[in-house]
Amino acid sequence: MTPRPPLPPFTREGAIEKIRAAEDAWNSCDPERCAKAYTPDSRWRNRSRFITGHDEIVAFLTQKWEREHDYRLIKELWAFTEDRIAVRFAYEWHSEAGQWFRAYGNENWQFTGEGLMSERHASINDVAIEESERRFHWDRPGPRPADHPGLGELGL
Repeated sequence: MTPRPPLPPFTREGAIEKIRAAEDAWNSCDPERCAKAYTPDSRWRNRSRFITGHDEIVAFLTQKWEREHDYRLIKELWAFTEDRIAVRFAYEWHSEAGQWFRAYGNENWQFTGEGLMSERHASINDVAIEESERRFHWDRPGPRPADHPGLGELGL
């Protein structure tokens, strides 16, 4: 496996860098790109679904972004240890019918020495919002611009 820096043991700066790399990959809405950050046997709990390995990750993310239109995600550091990172996040998207949502959640990540994520545990809640309540504004697809506010700055 090709190492994915930053590598454990994490510093605060390294954990933040790892989180931003994950945010950028997910904002690409490219399942194959995202799957490269995980071990081949990576285990996920995403809400009530249990997913194992690259093929299931790619299938899950493909389905996700087929139904979650104009997806925009922001992640922030909550805590970290040598090989684990806890993240809080929010993302906005709309359904095929045009209903906007903001999803709020927390993730716990565990990494191998090569910097690949071996476990991901995500707890997520969706809240219907009006389009006028959206707070995540940047051109799609692509990463959140460096000058776009984070969750704390947005009061989330």
